[in-house]
Amino acid sequence: MHSLARGALALAAALVSSSGLAQSFPSKPIRVIIPFVAGGSSDIVGRAIGAKFQELLGQPAVVENKPGANGAIAAEFVAKSEPDGHTLLVGSIGVFSINTALFKDLRYDPLRDFAPISLAVTTPNVLITKPQLAAKSVNELVEADKKGRLSYCSSGTGSSDHLTAELMKQIAGGQAVHVPYRGGAACQTDIMGNQVDYSFQNLGAVTNYIKSGRMKALAVTAKARHPQLPDVPTVVEAGFPDLVVTSWQAAAAPAKTPREVVAKLNDATVKALRSPDVRERMNQIGFDVVASSPEEFGRFMREEVERWTRVVQKGGIKPD
Repeated sequence: MHSLARGALALAAALVSSSGLAQSFPSKPIRVIIPFVAGGSSDIVGRAIGAKFQELLGQPAVVENKPGANGAIAAEFVAKSEPDGHTLLVGSIGVFSINTALFKDLRYDPLRDFAPISLAVTTPNVLITKPQLAAKSVNELVEADKKGRLSYCSSGTGSSDHLTAELMKQIAGGQAVHVPYRGGAACQTDIMGNQVDYSFQNLGAVTNYIKSGRMKALAVTAKARHPQLPDVPTVVEAGFPDLVVTSWQAAAAPAKTPREVVAKLNDATVKALRSPDVRERMNQIGFDVVASSPEEFGRFMREEVERWTRVVQKGGIKPD
């Protein structure tokens, strides 16, 4: 009987503590941890959101870049931080879904160790080819790929663009050789220089090259055509609906962050992303604002983890 009473008192104390934290939140500046170097997609999105926190939450954001280990260093840091809402992670598809499939010794679990806040933005990939490649459609590329004469490049083993190409090979039975680079820029340069046959790259990174004719675009990995490339068909139009892929950025807090605090952070994040200046900035770099609820992002993250785990395992992909 005494143990039951103690348990009830402990639960009541925890609920009171959680309620008090939610009411006083935020009580100090909010640390926004970025798992990559300054200037990248996660950094741009995180800083855009954080810039609105003073206005929306009454406390400023302090943005910190903690690069390394495909984003795992920053993710582990946030996962082990105090779950009071004052430390957030703004990271990519790799940090929140691909890493868990790629690395056996990962020291965080995106589904277990984080409280989802919001899926912030998405962008499709574009299937690009070197100017001299004869293929003029996805189906022509697939047929050439089956003959084993092609190569494709990516921004690195296990990256979103690598796994999108691997997914196409698994769907269509291609045999192209993977050429990994350290970043997308070098891959794009060799595509334009006719050194590599094709690649899947984020839309915002290659739009200008496509429009200038320095590379060809065969398809966008989206359900509908994108306003920035209205003349480029989708993979759905080409007959490959399972190749719809987005690269994305999202925000999360440590697990066990009180729901009321998560709700406040979601409200601020959504308002920041939907503000006209932030939305315009995101659109300029090829991102589509999503600004989801925590529940929507949680479901999406589980689906992405399952999807890319299947691709990694079927392809026998190992990190470099």
